[in-house]
Amino acid sequence: MSIDRILDVMEDEAKRRNAPVYTLKERTSDPFKVLISAILSTRTRDEQTVSVADRLFQRVSDFSDLKNMEIRELEDLLKGVGFYRNKAKILKKLAEELDGKEIPSTLEGLLKLPGVGRKVANIVLSEVFGVETIAVDTHVHRIANRIGIVETKTPEETEIELKKRIPEKLWRKVNRAFVGYGQTVCKPLRPLCDECRISIHCRYYRKEKNISPRAD
Repeated sequence: MSIDRILDVMEDEAKRRNAPVYTLKERTSDPFKVLISAILSTRTRDEQTVSVADRLFQRVSDFSDLKNMEIRELEDLLKGVGFYRNKAKILKKLAEELDGKEIPSTLEGLLKLPGVGRKVANIVLSEVFGVETIAVDTHVHRIANRIGIVETKTPEETEIELKKRIPEKLWRKVNRAFVGYGQTVCKPLRPLCDECRISIHCRYYRKEKNISPRAD
C-alpha cells in the first residue's frame, strides 16, 4: 500500500472515530493557541490536552493575558496535564518573552523559546506557517516503527527517516494522521488490529499472525 493511501485511510478512520487531535486542531486555529496547546500536550493524554486547553482559552487569548495572570490561577487552569506546575512556569516565561512580539517562524527561533522542543516547533511550523515538515511525537514514532515504514530508536531518527521515505508534499499530513490513528486504532497498548484497515500491510500484525505481506 502506498504511503499516500495509508495516510488517507488513517485520516479517514481517525475522523470517523472522533480522534481528539482533530478536535484540538479545530480549537487551536491561531498561532498563540497552536503553540500553547502543543506545549500542554507533552507527556499528557490527548483527551486531557483538549479539555485543559479548552478551559485555558476561555480565560486567555494572547501572551499579554498569560503574562498578567497570577501563577496560582494558571496552575489551577492547567490541572489535568502532566507536570502542570512546571508548565505554568514555562508559559509565564514564554509570555514574558513573546508579549508584544511575533512567534518565530523558523525552527532555530522556536527552539530558543521556553518549553519548545523539536516536536512542538515542528507542529507550529506546520500548522501556523505552512512549512512542509514532520512533527514526530510518541504516536508517530511508535506507529511508523510498528507498521515497518522505519526502524528507529528515537523520535529524531524517525523524523529523519520519514522525510527520506515520504514525499515532501505529504509531510504536513503525517502528524495528524498518525496521531489520530494512534488515538483511536493503533493504540500503544492492545491496538485494534482486527479493526485496522491497513493491518495486512503492517509488520507488527503480520508478525503476530505469522503471515506474509501482500502487494496492494
